Amino acid sequence: MLQKDNLFRRRDEGLFRPAPPSPATLPPPPQPTAPGAAPAAAPEPGAERKEAKLIVGPDIKMKGVEVSDCDTLVVEGRIEATLDARVLQIAEHGTFSGCVAVDLAEIHGRVEGEITVRKQLVIHATGKVSGKIRYARIKVEEGAELAGEISVLERAAVNPAPALRRPIPSPIAQP
Repeated sequence: MLQKDNLFRRRDEGLFRPAPPSPATLPPPPQPTAPGAAPAAAPEPGAERKEAKLIVGPDIKMKGVEVSDCDTLVVEGRIEATLDARVLQIAEHGTFSGCVAVDLAEIHGRVEGEITVRKQLVIHATGKVSGKIRYARIKVEEGAELAGEISVLERAAVNPAPALRRPIPSPIAQP
């Protein structure tokens, strides 16, 4: 039988004591500066941005989402979405349905819909990609399945700026 006294203790009675801060979580002590020297500049808040990574776990199903500001999306479950990211990784049992625009894609599972890969598309032996597929470079392992409208992205032609046309002065002297 449960006793209420043990289940509902107040925090100050010791059941929920916060752990003391570890040295790793404490901020570093300020460094002394030489007399007359300017203090060191603090790093900019966005200077050391960590990778924004989203992992859709093996038993997760997401539907009708737009994923943005994501560096890497790892799909182990199922997701129906619109994605613009740097890297897409589909695990062997993962499925992505929707519209994708990424720099790099590594497919072990299934992708259905519209996929644009700006740099390299890698489809492993267990991978299946179907729909409208556009890529700059592609690597397809034996056993992989690729079906649909497949095209190579056009490399952006570098057009130099057109030269300004100036009127040519006439060699005939004006009276």
